[in-house]
Amino acid sequence: MNANRRQAITKTAQLHRENLRRNLERRLEAARATGDQNLVKMLEAEANYIG
Repeated sequence: MNANRRQAITKTAQLHRENLRRNLERRLEAARATGDQNLVKMLEAEANYIG
């Protein structure tokens, strides 16, 4: 695999993780706003899992 392709794959993976984190943060805010503590706990566990 050449360097450009590796760099593109790395960049794509990084963007994917950032998108996951942003989406998770929005979901956490919504769960907190509604007071759904069970969902907050599950989303916090998901946040720990994805890093």
